[in-house]
Amino acid sequence: MLKAVITFLSLCLLSTCVQAGTTAKDKFTIKVGAFYANSDSYMNVTDPTNGGIYPLDFEDDLLLDEEQFLPFFEFSWHFNDRHHVYADWKSLHRTADTPYIENSWVFTNPNDDKTYIVETGAQLKTTLDIDIMRIGYGYDIIQDDDFTVGVSIGLHTMFIKTAFEGTIGLCGQELMASSACTDIVATPQVIDESITAPLPDFGVYGSFEFFTDWTLAAHAQYFAISYDDVEGALIDIRASVEAMICENWYLTLGYNYYEVDVDYAQKVAYDTNDFHIADYNLNYSFTGPMFSLMYEF
Repeated sequence: MLKAVITFLSLCLLSTCVQAGTTAKDKFTIKVGAFYANSDSYMNVTDPTNGGIYPLDFEDDLLLDEEQFLPFFEFSWHFNDRHHVYADWKSLHRTADTPYIENSWVFTNPNDDKTYIVETGAQLKTTLDIDIMRIGYGYDIIQDDDFTVGVSIGLHTMFIKTAFEGTIGLCGQELMASSACTDIVATPQVIDESITAPLPDFGVYGSFEFFTDWTLAAHAQYFAISYDDVEGALIDIRASVEAMICENWYLTLGYNYYEVDVDYAQKVAYDTNDFHIADYNLNYSFTGPMFSLMYEF
């Protein structure tokens, strides 16, 4: 529900800007495409036997697809020669069934602050969904007939869903430093749905028309996360070639490096002490070729 509200408000903001300042020189573009991602994602969990922390790999251990097509959508409005506003959205969704878990692990769900255990041999269905929405403003610092260089500032909002369904234990209320879980109770499904507040990002971009209707473009963006017990960052680097295929229609081919790293610090209080249970560290890296179709009007 919150995702839909934020999306609606962003579109309303863009629509208001369009109605307030449209001129004859304004240019609008809509781009729809996908990128073929080679994914690498993991989270740090606790070994219930020795209390050590190790990375649980979503692809190798939980069998999520390592390679897949991921969709994206972009909208931009160019006005007054050097200015433009933009909005885009990426969807990174995966689900997989693991018939047999090789190693036991314990994790704390930030959504309810409860601790859960998945034991060796358990069956598990894992879902890892990430949606990233961005709105922002760009300004062309250097502008010539053949090339443009500019800077951008904007806001990102991330919607992250991690779900485990299967043979899962809910740890009892008594948590000791030497024993992470006692009095295990069967629980069929654990879902954590997290949303970040709008977070600032900064970037640079450039384009060069090396042949008539053929353009080389690139951008790099970065933003950092810091709220409550969560820290992390996002890096987005893209290089592409854009070509006009007919009037107002363009085809873009490129390569995208996209990485998100989110860390949850998890501690559980017992008597007057705080015991460290697990680091809920989620790292997603999506790297691969991309293509899109763009319409300009």
